[in-house]
Amino acid sequence: MRKRNEGFSLIELLIVVAIILIIAAIAIPNLLRSKMAANEASAVGTLRTINTASVMYSTVYGNYPPSLTDLGPSTSPTSTAADMVDAPVASGTKSGYKFSFTAPSTYQTYSIIASPTSQNITGQRYFYTDQTGVIRYNLTTTAASTDQPLQ
Repeated sequence: MRKRNEGFSLIELLIVVAIILIIAAIAIPNLLRSKMAANEASAVGTLRTINTASVMYSTVYGNYPPSLTDLGPSTSPTSTAADMVDAPVASGTKSGYKFSFTAPSTYQTYSIIASPTSQNITGQRYFYTDQTGVIRYNLTTTAASTDQPLQ
């Protein structure tokens, strides 16, 4: 009497691995696009938060903040640490985007540029906003006040 071997053959295992690789090849690009979209949405939300905090700062201190760190956390708020945004926002980097805050020496205006830390990996669009509160974007280079506003 002959003993029969049970189990999968090499061909069957290779077919299963090939099917898994095909499914992964379809799913991974969609996952990366979803992550980029989430990072961009987070950047827009952060710009809105900074705009709101800057208006509150202006109401309390009479002008816009000189830098992003002036809006940052503190145990006792002052004009150099107003405790209006959390630490990641005050540091200028959050969710794959770098935020650059610029205010002229009179501090009556400001502008913020949000750039992806790695183009086409953490995000595709560049964003811009200023004291008007309008958020603008550019697909290829640093956004400016002349670019298309978000809808």
